[in-house]
Amino acid sequence: MKIVRKPRLQKFTIPSSEASCSDIYKEISIMKELDHPNIVKLIEVIDDSDCDRLYMILEYVKGGCILKGPDSTGGIPEATARKYLRDIVTGLRYLHSCGIIHGDIKPENLLINDSGQVKICDFGVSQRFEGNNDELRCSPGTQVFTAPECITGATYHGRAADVWALGVTLYCMIFGQYPFIGDTIKSTFHEIIHRKLNLPKSLNPYLANLLEGLLCKDPIKRLTLEQVTQHQFYKESS
Repeated sequence: MKIVRKPRLQKFTIPSSEASCSDIYKEISIMKELDHPNIVKLIEVIDDSDCDRLYMILEYVKGGCILKGPDSTGGIPEATARKYLRDIVTGLRYLHSCGIIHGDIKPENLLINDSGQVKICDFGVSQRFEGNNDELRCSPGTQVFTAPECITGATYHGRAADVWALGVTLYCMIFGQYPFIGDTIKSTFHEIIHRKLNLPKSLNPYLANLLEGLLCKDPIKRLTLEQVTQHQFYKESS
């Protein structure tokens, strides 16, 4: 369940032309449209005028998130990461087909149910696009998952930015740490823009190739979700 005090809603706005209402109402509007096995379902919204609170009743996902944050001991098994990747890609392709950019793909927003299925949650910073024009003007997601073009340009393409965040997430699943991180937000952004992706030579070459394609700093050359589904690592049997 997500509970929001209504007097605070006016503070939760995105400073861009894409947002014409508060984050929470936009999140509700988006979630009402969605119905997919890899998306956490919004079951009901209760507007309690007596205590000025809004209750979002969400599907209960028992297993928690796919990863509990950076871990120096390493990530999860490659076969498990591949399984999770397939679920995340399937959910993201559905969102994009609905004209929705998630905007904050990261392990904390990817939950696992009893059967091991991944469900995407938290649409608080998600944005809509129409047709094939996914050009956006603001990137309110988590900094360490932010694509380079979201930092350097006035606009960016939402689907490519979601793919970058998917790449960071896959890297986290495999290695238990972030690919680009600094001591401050400024230094983290510098790492994202300028530092080359370094992968161990012992890594599965198919996985290495996929990570390089997902974390390509040029969004035009970056893999699309459709290309990910055709990638050898994605199609390998676990």
